[in-house]
Amino acid sequence: MPAANIEVEVLIVGGGPVGLTARALLERWGVRTLLVEKHRELSPFPRSRLVNARSMEIFRQLGLAEKITANAFAPEFGRIRFRDTLHDRDFATAPMVGVNAPIPESPVIGVATSQDRLEPVLLAAADAQVRFAVELVDLAEDAGGVVASLVDRRSGGATRVRARYVLAADGANSTARQRLGIATTGPGAMGAVTTVVFDADLAGWCADQPAGVYFTAHGSFLPLYPEGGWAWIAPTPEDAEHADWPGLVSRALGPGVRAEVLRVQHWVMNAFVAERFRAGRILLAGDAAHAIPITGGLGMNTGIADVHNLCWKLAGVVHGWAGPGLLDTYETERHPVAHRTLRQAVANTQLMLQAQSLRREQLETGGAAPDRIELPWSERYFAQLGLVLGVAYHSDAVLAVGGPSSEPPELPEPSEPSGTGTDYVPTAAPGHRMPHLWLTPDRSTLDAFGEWFTLLTPDPASWERRAAAPWPLHVETLGREHAGLCDLPPRGALLIRPDGHVSARWHEAPPGDSVLRHALAAITGRK
Repeated sequence: MPAANIEVEVLIVGGGPVGLTARALLERWGVRTLLVEKHRELSPFPRSRLVNARSMEIFRQLGLAEKITANAFAPEFGRIRFRDTLHDRDFATAPMVGVNAPIPESPVIGVATSQDRLEPVLLAAADAQVRFAVELVDLAEDAGGVVASLVDRRSGGATRVRARYVLAADGANSTARQRLGIATTGPGAMGAVTTVVFDADLAGWCADQPAGVYFTAHGSFLPLYPEGGWAWIAPTPEDAEHADWPGLVSRALGPGVRAEVLRVQHWVMNAFVAERFRAGRILLAGDAAHAIPITGGLGMNTGIADVHNLCWKLAGVVHGWAGPGLLDTYETERHPVAHRTLRQAVANTQLMLQAQSLRREQLETGGAAPDRIELPWSERYFAQLGLVLGVAYHSDAVLAVGGPSSEPPELPEPSEPSGTGTDYVPTAAPGHRMPHLWLTPDRSTLDAFGEWFTLLTPDPASWERRAAAPWPLHVETLGREHAGLCDLPPRGALLIRPDGHVSARWHEAPPGDSVLRHALAAITGRK
């Protein structure tokens, strides 16, 4: 095989929010990366609109949460409103819990912001090389790594990159997934959709009732930026090439309003999960692994959680304190989450359409429609906290009661009224995200986690002597009041993975130095 032009430890394919987050995470771990993106620049379109609480926790860990919030809408925009037309009164509304106001379950709240505001912050968060207008065309794996064939879309020049691993975050039409022959399951393409970015004077209709999305019979309207700008999302008309976009948007807005169209983007709403997330040294993340319908804002956030799960594992293998088998736990842990998220997004869509359908039926009867209709979901439905914060992992990277076990730990299933996965009950059981607790007035338990394992214990003196090399480990004091909330005895301890999930727990300090080492070896697959 010819020699490669460039050698890196991890090649990231795809420069959207998922790939850019992976680049920032891997740089924190000291992993040498190259990111390639086939487009000539970051996306100029708003696209994804919601950064949920879990993603903001990850961005807080990267020191980015304040910058993202500064460019985002105020919390009162964390709401969905249903109207017959944009200038009518609401006939239904629902809060995005975890976005519209602080929640006790997290030190942060999610935000409504446009992807074209998020991506520059993520790009600036790392110094690793990024090459735009460079497209992946082929992959070949051997015993020592992967050789990726790239083409510069400006010059036509070819480059070969040799990487120990490839992280493919190259979208729903992923070249990497197609080259690997990985099939997908799920509904597939659910319809052609068009996003029209436009300017219009709409402040008088919406100033007193802000929202992140206004869902109407004539499409969805979204304010783009705090200082102005709008998008209209609707099914793509049959003759899209010759469509009168200013006229279509203006008619959807109603009489007396003229829209100035700035950009038009056609896209397909996909709904699927890849049958595999890993093929040897190539791993799929984000839309390449699972395409989630936009209703509920789950897609991008699921991809960000993917790479938060994956990047510490890649770093461990690259740096030698983890075995290659640890990467198997990425698919084991994230594949069920993708399927559950897809089901949730489909349910979101069905419920939103049900609300609009009920309103149309009321209007078509000819009688006076009530000011409000009864929503087909609970007030907490769009929180989805059970799905966002309540994810529980079952894999070899989670141990029961501090030691290797042939049986997976018993993890309580979150309550799922009507199958929505809305409720979240904090728990420090192995496999779960460590609950948020304030260690000091401005420092959360989640702030204790980073490029290391964390041992949380009320009795640090009994644990600090335990040898942990070669694994990065910090010992953190957990106050007795917090230990009680975590059902942790005075000399017990919780071992937290770098992604914030509990990997083991002990009820007593172990009698010997080898117990912690054996646990870390089992979690990381290092023999």
